[in-house]
Amino acid sequence: MPDGTTPPNLHSDLELEQQYLDVLYRHLDQMREYASTRLKSVLLNTGGTPQARSERESFTQLYTEDIAKYDAAEHGLCFGRIDLDSDDEARYVGRIGILDEANDFRTLLLDWRAPLARPFYLATTATPDGVIRRRHIRSRSRRVTAVNDEYLNLDAAEAAGQLESGAGGVGGESALLAALNSARTGHMHEIVETIQSEQDAIIRSDHKSVLVVQGGPGTGKTAVALHRAAYLLYTYRQQLARSGVLIIGPNTTFLEYISQVLPSLGETGVLLSTIGELYPGVKPTREDSERASELKGSLAIVEVLKNAVRDRQEVPNKPLTFSFDGYPVVLDRRIVTRARGRARSSRRPHNLARPIFISSVFDALADQVVTAMGANLTGGSNLLSRDDIADIRSELRSDDAIRSAVSALWPELAPPDVLAALWASPQRLATAAAHLSEADRKVLGSSGGFSAADAPLLDELAELLGYDDTAERERARTKWRAQIADAQDALDILTGSAPQDLEDELDPEILMAYDLIDAEQLAFRHEHGARGTTAERAAGDRTWTYGHVIVDEAQELSEMAWRMVMRRIPNRWVTAVGDVAQTSDPAGTTSWQTTLEPYVAKRWKLAELTVNYRTPAEIMNVAADVLKSIDSTAVVPTSVRDSGILPTAIKSAHIPDTVAKEIAGDSTPGILAVLAPAELVPELTHLADERVSVLTVKEAKGLEFDSVIIADPRGILDEVRHGLNDLYVALTRATQRLTVVYSGELPTELSRLA
Repeated sequence: MPDGTTPPNLHSDLELEQQYLDVLYRHLDQMREYASTRLKSVLLNTGGTPQARSERESFTQLYTEDIAKYDAAEHGLCFGRIDLDSDDEARYVGRIGILDEANDFRTLLLDWRAPLARPFYLATTATPDGVIRRRHIRSRSRRVTAVNDEYLNLDAAEAAGQLESGAGGVGGESALLAALNSARTGHMHEIVETIQSEQDAIIRSDHKSVLVVQGGPGTGKTAVALHRAAYLLYTYRQQLARSGVLIIGPNTTFLEYISQVLPSLGETGVLLSTIGELYPGVKPTREDSERASELKGSLAIVEVLKNAVRDRQEVPNKPLTFSFDGYPVVLDRRIVTRARGRARSSRRPHNLARPIFISSVFDALADQVVTAMGANLTGGSNLLSRDDIADIRSELRSDDAIRSAVSALWPELAPPDVLAALWASPQRLATAAAHLSEADRKVLGSSGGFSAADAPLLDELAELLGYDDTAERERARTKWRAQIADAQDALDILTGSAPQDLEDELDPEILMAYDLIDAEQLAFRHEHGARGTTAERAAGDRTWTYGHVIVDEAQELSEMAWRMVMRRIPNRWVTAVGDVAQTSDPAGTTSWQTTLEPYVAKRWKLAELTVNYRTPAEIMNVAADVLKSIDSTAVVPTSVRDSGILPTAIKSAHIPDTVAKEIAGDSTPGILAVLAPAELVPELTHLADERVSVLTVKEAKGLEFDSVIIADPRGILDEVRHGLNDLYVALTRATQRLTVVYSGELPTELSRLA
């Protein structure tokens, strides 16, 4: 065949692999049917002991996840085969593992993550690892559409007539190139069929601290990170199934882009989040200025937050006088200052130190009452007993006016309330951030909603404030007692509605609901009917700690964001993928060492990806000039292919009109993106449709498109401090065609296009 994707014996090979694929799908259908049947059976069971209920929930989750895994594996179930010189049978590789239970559990399909499947990715003609032939199998809707053979043994290739035919050849890359040249779909492509050796080494790395995957555009960092998540969940399933895996992406567009990859790899229990949405219950609703993002991302903001909390621990300006049983009670600065000192010296978070403060204040107030009420006129000891004094303290605490005044001096606080009040009040900002200039404080000041950069600050405040769950536990107990009462009422109704005309000797044989379950069991059944998946429970729990965290576009994380992430991964088992040459956030990373060593010292490891699979050489030549302006020592990733299409630059008197014309004339299959500075985007949004996206460079982070039109490169350069980095990102989003539309003079970094 002219494209080199199928061997000369086309029909026999296709028929052979189709027969085997039919067998695999029959087993897959049986596995799905078994899981569905078992799930239905489990769901029909009710009642039982707490242990039985717990087991039922576990089985429900197990079978639900199995069904999801089988459904995800439906497309491209089997994608490869290796023939080894030491085996009589071929090894087939696919998305999940399948065993033949009727034949001593013989392996029909190897999960791509299994150790025995590694030669499919690692074998080369130089180090064949015992592999004679590697076959890529492409299928659609359960039908084999093409096969591609790579012979890693010259004698075997010659015997098969492959040296002369060019049909796949020796160590060919036609399967990889076919995947790279295929049109984008709006969702991320899987690379499970075409993982390369340097990627596989990172995916299966056993490093148990922070692994940094540094790589330029198109080197497959994101795909490697996601496949690593799938591999770790497969290899360390028992450990990670309980704690979960957190994947952090740069924006919601990116998370939507990658959302279909993990399910297709057989994993469904992973939480995807941005930094801005990692704090439960708060969604970012506004954008910060560049300076505000920089200030909020710096560790120096921690002191501002500490000061903001201390500022809420107030001392009255003048004494407050109350009447208690006819006796005057005075709350003055001396009492409050002493109580505040005791609470602060406990070094507990604000809310957890609050009981110490309140107790100290009421002790002092009670002493005033005791002294006045129990004074001995003959000069002897106080006439009140210990019980009398305890009653006075209790009654003081129940006095609404006194209790309200004391509580206001050291209020119970929530992070969103503290931060919102800080940003909205110039006075509070001046007190908490006295070291900042007035201009910087004005930049931070705002009202109405939070930004993505506020999430790490909310998380920091949660640590500074602490969480006092005394009231919540009492509410939970009250709610539980009410549920038991409701359940008992329901059982009483059933008892009252039972048939009354049954013969006495038949009564024992007729079981009613109240014979099988008591009120507490019924209430428990209602309360714990649905536990949710690990990811669902983790998403709503700020204190949840994960077994592994993957950070994509990690160079964009600020110091405060890293502080937030590290709280969620106390074992420090992190995979961070990024490229410091693409950093655009003003508070982002410029040095992995500086960022990570405060948390893991020297225990972090750097792995580099050097091959560019996305960006064709013609476009990368242009991007390389920009990269050199960013960092003259940076190594340009090597593109593995040419597109045959040279990038073009078009000068325009009115950029929106020219962009519209270019979109209309672009016949490249797949998705087209227009990337522009934020101020120009509103003039271009009318051009967006199912095929065309109009985005800022920040929104395009981590994404790829078949065609890209960069509108106003000078505007991108001037928009932010790291404008060169943003331009580099914009240039490297395209897989086929790049067009630059500009007015005035073309930036010198793009002079190659002139």
